[in-house]
Amino acid sequence: MFQASRPRSRLGSIIYILELIYHNSVRAVRKTHGNAFIAIFMNMLQTIIFVLAFYFMFQILGMRSAALRGDFLVYIMTGVFLFMTHTKTLGAVAGSEGPASPMMQHAPMNTAIAIVSAMISTLYIQILSLMVILFVYDVAFNPEVMQEIQDPIGCLAMILLSWFSGGAIGLVFLAAKPWFPTPVSIISTVYQRANMIASGKMFVANTLPSYMLVMFDWNPLFHTIDQSRGYAFVDYNPRNSDWEYALYLSIILVMIGLMGEFYTRKHASASWSARR
Repeated sequence: MFQASRPRSRLGSIIYILELIYHNSVRAVRKTHGNAFIAIFMNMLQTIIFVLAFYFMFQILGMRSAALRGDFLVYIMTGVFLFMTHTKTLGAVAGSEGPASPMMQHAPMNTAIAIVSAMISTLYIQILSLMVILFVYDVAFNPEVMQEIQDPIGCLAMILLSWFSGGAIGLVFLAAKPWFPTPVSIISTVYQRANMIASGKMFVANTLPSYMLVMFDWNPLFHTIDQSRGYAFVDYNPRNSDWEYALYLSIILVMIGLMGEFYTRKHASASWSARR
């Protein structure tokens, strides 16, 4: 409290900010449980269960024949993992500490660090879950699964783009939440639930007729999932999606969210917490 602040160099300031982001990201991952390993496992468990649930659902309903030629679990993961990464990041950013949070009373802390930490902690959990599932599947069931993925770098890029787009939309919700807490919370929930279908993870975009395509092509997640399947499968060439749309829309939403968050932070009030 009574500590004299010393001026830092530019490199020292960057290192200090990165250290704050690291510690806050660890706090976000570990807040579900006191034990670090159990906390990470609990965060991974939902994603693993989601993948297995869709795998068995496709098997039971006989929808496996509608999938692309190639490894079936890769088809499931290109949809489920991008959906989970997008949705989890959106929820983490939208629910991160705002300008009226008690955490902001600590001098080094600010909303930018809270937002970045929420995004990084979610990405860490999703990438770790992906690696665990691929490792177990590669060791126990299909030793050639990594060789069957045509372009792993392209698939990883689409995961990062889904993560970025989820953070961009969550940032807009975060900026608007103090002003309209109930409507924003409802819209956020509806968007996340609607993405169960609107993301296109359960079907192939090239099979959609034009009158149905217009119902999905507004969604940046729809484009990243379809593009990731183009990178994963050698026989699939996505023609109804474009990853550049998702990137440009995400950048625009980040700019809108940052402007809104800056304005909201300037008008922060401690009474906002009582309205939620």
